[in-house]
Amino acid sequence: MSIIKINGADIYYEIHGIGPETIVFSHGLLMNGRMFKAQVDYFKARYRCVIYDHRGQGRSEVTAEGYDMESLSMDAIELIKALKLGPCHMVGLSMGGFVAMRLAVHHSEYIKSLLLVETSAEEEPNKFKYNVLKTIVNLFGVKAVINKVMPIMFGQTFLKDPIRKEEVDYWRNEILANEKSITKSVAGVIQRNAISSELGKVSMPTLVIVGDEDVATTVEKAKNIKLKIPQAHLATIKRAGHSSTIEEPRQVIDAIEVFLNGVH
Repeated sequence: MSIIKINGADIYYEIHGIGPETIVFSHGLLMNGRMFKAQVDYFKARYRCVIYDHRGQGRSEVTAEGYDMESLSMDAIELIKALKLGPCHMVGLSMGGFVAMRLAVHHSEYIKSLLLVETSAEEEPNKFKYNVLKTIVNLFGVKAVINKVMPIMFGQTFLKDPIRKEEVDYWRNEILANEKSITKSVAGVIQRNAISSELGKVSMPTLVIVGDEDVATTVEKAKNIKLKIPQAHLATIKRAGHSSTIEEPRQVIDAIEVFLNGVH
């Protein structure tokens, strides 16, 4: 558990395990590196696993600016350089995927393979809806929108499973822990530019993972990424929404393991 100063921000990170190769995990909006706990616990026996929190989220510093995808991508690449993590296997979920795709296109020498989870290469199609939610958070905090946010972040199978109520409550509280300043990160996601036209430049092995209940970045968007990256593979996670690493951790582990075993 450490802090490193990157591009004017104190960035929180953790390194788990040892191994000849490194997996870097980049989390989604409203979340933190803990959303990859199951995957880190599994892969740390053979890989060096690194999680970090984006600026303004989790345990990283809330800065005045730097929340656009290009700035967040620079944070990620500078972290990889500073900690000598590259070339690494880069796992990006949702917003982390927006970052990971930009690294694969513009800093390919640091990325050995690309794993895109519940993400999109297009502009945000729900700008109006998410801007309304952002305004409400600015005024009243995350609590005012939590009942709208949970069905975006998770699939119905997970949310409605009485056996997993404790898990649902844990992640609800994690999201509620975000301060009003989270709207800086939300704005960066809403205003992002599409990167789909550049995906043909991605040269490393790529795995696209999507939950079949994901309403935020749908299966169709995952298929569009796969079509634009010539060597990409697609894995669909059953009974999972926008946070499959939490909802169906074992399926995600299995998909990643099969993929990594084929990367040389």
